[in-house]
Amino acid sequence: MKFTLRIVFVFLLLSGCENKDRFRFEPLVLEKNECPDCPVFSIQIPEAQGQTALALAVNRAVEEEIIALLLFEEEDEANTMEDAMHSFKEGYTEIKQRFSGENTPWEATITGNISYEDTTHLTIEVSSYIFTGGAHGYNAHIFLNFDKKKGKEIEAWELFKNKADFQQFAEQKFREKEAIPSDKSINYTGLMFEKDSFYLPENIGFTEEGIQLLYNPYEVASYANGPIVLTLPFKEVRPYLATNPKS
Repeated sequence: MKFTLRIVFVFLLLSGCENKDRFRFEPLVLEKNECPDCPVFSIQIPEAQGQTALALAVNRAVEEEIIALLLFEEEDEANTMEDAMHSFKEGYTEIKQRFSGENTPWEATITGNISYEDTTHLTIEVSSYIFTGGAHGYNAHIFLNFDKKKGKEIEAWELFKNKADFQQFAEQKFREKEAIPSDKSINYTGLMFEKDSFYLPENIGFTEEGIQLLYNPYEVASYANGPIVLTLPFKEVRPYLATNPKS
């Protein structure tokens, strides 16, 4: 049985303008590869340090997303990533026993990175590749946004003063990027927005380049299209934001 849990310590400098607003994280690497015919796990995420409200909120939110990605059955109970990995493994074993032709081991690769941070805002992007048989696996990206001063996770709509106003602005920019005429249907070029109406993606977060709107595969287009991303510079979106990013 091969099981490794490695915590790599990285000490951030506390002096200098570049790091003075940074929260302290240490990379957490969790890998599991028990045998040649077993599911393969590779999880690399930032782990917030300390027992502050923010640290606890960050670690809880990231772990909950990973658990949701790995659970084979929604009704399975999992309180930790290890529990979810066990569910994933049990799912593979069940499918393999049911279908003798299922010989390719399942795979779960999950990484997390700090996509943006200032004195008030913190955004973590969780990227995943999950393979559970079939022609290909599934890639997805999830943004987790946090209010550092309040010490809690916030929903995407809380980033804006008025969600409807921002959505109207975002649709204009989305049409420009995707070359969709303003007098045509939002699905004019082959996209698959439900009810043929533009809506914001499930995942919206801050990056160093601006606020990013990210539609994962199947959300508004086929898998072959890959993720559809729209990044709006801060100078353009500031009038719509609830708080002012430092960048």
